Amino acid sequence: MIHFEIMRKSILTFILLMLFSELHSDEWIQFRGTNGQGLSKDGQLPIKWSKTEGIAWKTNLDGVAWSSPICVDKQVFLTNALLKGEELKLEVLAINFETGAINWRIPLFQYSSQPRIHRKNSYASPTPFYENGRIFVHFGNLGTACITLRGEIIWKTKLEYSPVHGSGASPVIYNNLLLLSADGANNPKLYALNKNDGTVRWEVNRDSNAKKSFSFCTPTVIQWQGKPLIVSPASDYVFAYDLEGKQVWKFNYPNGYSVVPRPVYNKGIVYVSSGYDSPVLYAIKLGGIGDITDSHLAWKTRKGVPRNSSFLVIDDLLFMAADNGVVSCLDSTNGEVKWVKRVAGSCSSSLLYASGKIYLTDESGITYIFLSKNEFKLIETNELNERTLASPVPHKGFLLIRTELGLWKIAS
Repeated sequence: MIHFEIMRKSILTFILLMLFSELHSDEWIQFRGTNGQGLSKDGQLPIKWSKTEGIAWKTNLDGVAWSSPICVDKQVFLTNALLKGEELKLEVLAINFETGAINWRIPLFQYSSQPRIHRKNSYASPTPFYENGRIFVHFGNLGTACITLRGEIIWKTKLEYSPVHGSGASPVIYNNLLLLSADGANNPKLYALNKNDGTVRWEVNRDSNAKKSFSFCTPTVIQWQGKPLIVSPASDYVFAYDLEGKQVWKFNYPNGYSVVPRPVYNKGIVYVSSGYDSPVLYAIKLGGIGDITDSHLAWKTRKGVPRNSSFLVIDDLLFMAADNGVVSCLDSTNGEVKWVKRVAGSCSSSLLYASGKIYLTDESGITYIFLSKNEFKLIETNELNERTLASPVPHKGFLLIRTELGLWKIAS
């Protein structure tokens, strides 16, 4: 009887541990999470906080940067740019997730002058990527590097191209490739580096003649008919490539440029924004070859489309936050509008989904939480009163928000 009771308790403990593990199973390893779609499995994120309540810690950060953090076990990694006089130093930091203490900070690239960038941008806007004990960081044409979890530099390299307004596209790892968008003032292209040593495996020129060739979009790798497909928006077109850099298809959005929102994918449809000046949301059916502009459009809309924030698709509902803080919910299969609501102030960060709720942080540092339903219901409004353009990051039941002054860890 005693043996049976011990076994019963052991099995119960194992089940509870498995449930807890599933609840907090996904590390946030890249821009917009493990799958790059802004979806978290975390079921216990905080819903109420302020500058004085619900804060586990805040770590003040010098420098100016808008990259979002990534989280691996008990460490948080983020890039940073230090400006002193005319000098520029680009670095990566590791912060203890439990205490907020800086474990280490490693300078990677240093310049005697600061290149011209847009006043809203920073020199460290791309978010890092983690895979198999390595952190991949990218500062556009100012440098790319691979380091260990202890801050040891494995390799460093620089790509020669001329960005406009600075850089913004984050790095993406798939198999042995490190994918980097390089849509600058001229000769825009997508690079694939060897992730092990930083050498160029291939580069592909954009098959377009855009009047304004610069964009800032992070590629998304999806699976289509059992094969990986690199979906990479640029100016005038969104492109799809195979892993060898061969163009599979392209879709035209006339005069679109400075594209920022990362593509999302659901049930055979890719959703993209055409960027500036007048953004259009295109829902593009997969399965084509060549120029699929006239043959593979599922639907499109001009109303409430973001230039900066990335979409969410949950249960056949598409959510998006326009730059002015107006949030829209649409049927992702046909574009039917379910609701439109002015929720926030000016928005640049991307939407986050967790456990039936959507988190939207506007540029003033206010986070709005509402249900991911076809009827709008606001749950909570939380103020930090510090400017931010970075996207909120979930990890182990907590929420991380990077502001202009530091990194906040918010507790349930």
